[in-house]
Amino acid sequence: MTTTVTRRAATGAALLALTLVPALAGCTSESEALTVEAKEQSTRTDVPLKSCDQVQCTGELAGAAYEIQLPDKWNGTLLIYSHGYRQAEPSPPDFAPVNTDPAPAATEEVASALLAEGYALAGSAFKTNGWDVLDGVAADEALHTFFTQKIGTPDRVYVWGDSLGGLITETLAEKHPEWVSGAAPLCGVLGGSNLNLDLALDVAYAVKTLIYPDLKLTGFASHDEAVANWQGAYDAITKAGGDLKKGVPAILLTAALVDAPTQTKTYDGATIESQVRARAESILTALGYGTYGRYEIEQRVGGNASGNDQTDYATRVSDAERSLIETVSEGSTDSMLAQLAAGERVTADAAARAKFHTMGNPTGSLKDPTITLHTVADPLVLVQNEKVFRDRVYSAKGRTSDVVQLYTTPPTSYPENPGAPYGAGHCNFTTAQRVGVITLLDGWVQQGTFPTGGAVTKAFGDDPSVTQAYQPGPWPAADAG
Repeated sequence: MTTTVTRRAATGAALLALTLVPALAGCTSESEALTVEAKEQSTRTDVPLKSCDQVQCTGELAGAAYEIQLPDKWNGTLLIYSHGYRQAEPSPPDFAPVNTDPAPAATEEVASALLAEGYALAGSAFKTNGWDVLDGVAADEALHTFFTQKIGTPDRVYVWGDSLGGLITETLAEKHPEWVSGAAPLCGVLGGSNLNLDLALDVAYAVKTLIYPDLKLTGFASHDEAVANWQGAYDAITKAGGDLKKGVPAILLTAALVDAPTQTKTYDGATIESQVRARAESILTALGYGTYGRYEIEQRVGGNASGNDQTDYATRVSDAERSLIETVSEGSTDSMLAQLAAGERVTADAAARAKFHTMGNPTGSLKDPTITLHTVADPLVLVQNEKVFRDRVYSAKGRTSDVVQLYTTPPTSYPENPGAPYGAGHCNFTTAQRVGVITLLDGWVQQGTFPTGGAVTKAFGDDPSVTQAYQPGPWPAADAG
């Protein structure tokens, strides 16, 4: 019996697993595996640990700042949090200083709520910023080692994180099933590195072809050059928003190519004007990834990792999307698609693409209970990432009983300021929703309660915006896998 099989049996039938431990004492591997399960299902509420007066709870590990926060009474669960993408250099829209602070949770409010429940929290900055998946995995590994050697022995370890941190979370969970008890990737880049960078290239190519011919697609000489290209595109897209004949149709078609959402945190999509603004915001968000984000990635992998030389953009436009474009400017859809077909394409460097593939691509071969959470209208990490991930789980194990996927839906309308309270925007979750994910995961691992409707309702306090019923569409590119 393998550890993986034991864990699945234990989460589905906790009492049976606990009963079998003594009976299998003569079989070393099975006994050890089941003992691990029994420990994960411990109900202890005051597990011994050293305090931050005895151990350095802040400092640096392997070149990255870390922070550990401890509850007054420890429930035996360690939460290791991975923060989202951080710019390698100051970038639009606000050119904020580079962030190298540790992050034991997404916000102080989330941390306070979890500490009150008895969880121990650990988080780290990473050795580098940018597309730092491998550095993030290494930082979390170092945190786990430090905690277990210096502070206490967890009954359970849950890994979780936002955005790129969600990708780090899943990568870590697949790598270390021997100590990860459960995983919660939030708004995660679970389609992996290349699929998402390819879509950023699609956006940039359409903007260059239809809106801003001076846009450079790859091979930026510097971060400053990449930022200047984004700024030029920003000005051109802003101007295009006032041109109903050419500009607005170009915005709508560009968004259609990548199934950009019709809502963002700022715009509720309640009117056509709001939808156009939401799509323009989504395009500019993707362009950040496709310019100064691309520059940083190309430095890591030694060249351009994405291409569109074989892409047929005409297949990406649905009847509904075409109808909307034609309503704004009759006859413009086919003309723009012809421009896209005739444009100068980009070919990926094979070595760079292969290297980028190693920097975060979940296999879907799950070893532990996994709960994902995504806003249904995410302009940066498309919610379709969840469909790609679920398909990989199907392919890897032929079942999806090891993963529960949740979504938050935004209100039907909301003001531009302060914007959507949840459900629209990248990683736009409430404190209660973030805590609810951990509550649900803990019930699954510790108590063997599979997260069905009743358990979800209880964990999220009857929040009607959280749903399992939503189903993302397919990845915009036909060759997703």
